[in-house]
Amino acid sequence: MATDVQTFYKDKTVFLTGGSGFLGKVTIEKLLRTTEVKRIYVLLRSKRGQEMRERCAAWDKDPVFVNLMKTNPEALKRVVPFAGDCQEPDLGLSISDRQVLVNEVQIVIHTAATVRFVEPLHIALAVNTRATRLMIQLAREMAHLESFVHVSTAYSNCVVEHVSERYYPEYLNCTADKILELLESLSPELLDDMTPALLGKYPNTYTYTKALAEQVLQLEAKDLPLSIFRPGVIIASYKEPMPGWIDNLYGPIAVLYGAAFGILRITLLNLKAQAGIVPVDYCVNMVLACAWNTARDSSIKQSPEPPIYNFTPNEDNLITWGGFRDKAALLRYNYPLSKMMWMPFLHCTTIPWLFRFTAIFYHLLPGYAIDLVLRIWGKKPRMIKLYDKIHKNIDILAPFVITSWFFDTVNTRKLWAKMSAEDQKLYDFNMSSVDWDDYFLQALAGVRIYLAKEKPGQDILENGQRIYRRFKFLHRLLQFTLCSGAVAILWSIFKRLLGPFI
Repeated sequence: MATDVQTFYKDKTVFLTGGSGFLGKVTIEKLLRTTEVKRIYVLLRSKRGQEMRERCAAWDKDPVFVNLMKTNPEALKRVVPFAGDCQEPDLGLSISDRQVLVNEVQIVIHTAATVRFVEPLHIALAVNTRATRLMIQLAREMAHLESFVHVSTAYSNCVVEHVSERYYPEYLNCTADKILELLESLSPELLDDMTPALLGKYPNTYTYTKALAEQVLQLEAKDLPLSIFRPGVIIASYKEPMPGWIDNLYGPIAVLYGAAFGILRITLLNLKAQAGIVPVDYCVNMVLACAWNTARDSSIKQSPEPPIYNFTPNEDNLITWGGFRDKAALLRYNYPLSKMMWMPFLHCTTIPWLFRFTAIFYHLLPGYAIDLVLRIWGKKPRMIKLYDKIHKNIDILAPFVITSWFFDTVNTRKLWAKMSAEDQKLYDFNMSSVDWDDYFLQALAGVRIYLAKEKPGQDILENGQRIYRRFKFLHRLLQFTLCSGAVAILWSIFKRLLGPFI
């Protein structure tokens, strides 16, 4: 017997933006696997010369859809790609495709965004803010619209450390309407030059333009059945579609990946700060539940503004960045990478100058040594260039791993309470139930298989463990040598200074 959420999606047509992204793919997979959704229209743009239909056709070989294709080989036929681009006016949709959406769609899930923290302002505004307004305008034309979920971020209001499920327009220097007018009237170069003045206290263009998008929704979407979903930092899956699935090197997973390779050894990180991390499958489950609940509550509109749902670890199951590092470190022998360059370890500091000083010895000196060897072998040097990129990313991410935020999740808990026991099992997003020890076991296995592209065989795993033991021995030997050398130098200095008195 179908659950309430499954019944809601039965024979419905969904319009999804960002369908080729990390969150989007898992959303498509979950809808196709657990519901009898009629059709999913996906907005896709051409990428690296590959047309959107070619991109969509290749999905049946994507690991995220492997289990689905085994049980339902025809499932992806319900996914229909539409050419478009959130950076373009009118979303880049053709007139005919737009009319199809207007006539058929009942549910809209808007996940598309540029998540690059250093994205030029004119691009971030077009994709994250203007596209949100265009999506509202499109949704308003839809004859059968029942629900619209806008995916924002828990850090859209990172200028405050206690984030409630409300809007924060008071921290914007200019209204979203005025900023979008500037986007249309000024050249990209001039607008980008104004970035520091416009951002104010916001640390980057991503959080700023997501905050502007929320204001657009607050002021312009009051008449729509719409809700805002604010997830924390989205990381590898916990259970679905398979444990540990990940396809990108963003945020905390990039740290795990770099440390597992033995490349990243020092970083800026506050070990006592709360880590607002959430598994991608739990995010998808809540998005689908939000859409169901939004349609359910639309007939009895209780708020003059679209409701907001913060989604971060529960108060009774929090994890710090120190816990994140330590849990991963305890499991590094379980799933080692056979291509590691040194024994994985990670030291952390919150002091920028100390990070830069320590990085000279942990990163730059080994990097120059490796590049020298590569040059001797007639190969292209790469380590210093890689470390330059790593250090820039560490500086960009620093505000989010040094500061500790607290997020209210009142609406999220109320939504969970509304769901039946069957739906809670099928669309689980209860962060209290996450076993972080088990999660990191799955996540490290996923990093090894899906990012490092290592085969899951026992022989390869045992080979990685042998390499780990070898590097661990060399690491301890190096530590002993350096410590012995330091003691010898200090003893020599001590004897020179006190020699006349001895």
